[in-house]
Amino acid sequence: MIDIISYACIFIGIFFWFWGTFPLLGKRSVLFKLHSLSVADTLGSIAIVFGLLLKIPDETPLLILAIISLGMWNTMLGYVLAYCSSAEDNNSNEPS
Repeated sequence: MIDIISYACIFIGIFFWFWGTFPLLGKRSVLFKLHSLSVADTLGSIAIVFGLLLKIPDETPLLILAIISLGMWNTMLGYVLAYCSSAEDNNSNEPS
């Protein structure tokens, strides 16, 4: 039963990875594309690592550290991208 749940989590994670790439083909803004890609990649990666956690319980501390790192890294990266985007918008409004 654990194997089925583990493989389901890994499959869901891979599904999220592919689902996050589809907005890249759309005509929305770059920031929307990056946001949807980063959210889907984060959820997909966490689901895959959780599936591995169920499959390899001996590596629990390392895999939990990986889940925490994924969550923190992608959250901080989103804030940095938003800040850089707003700083670029503010600089473009200044007269030259």
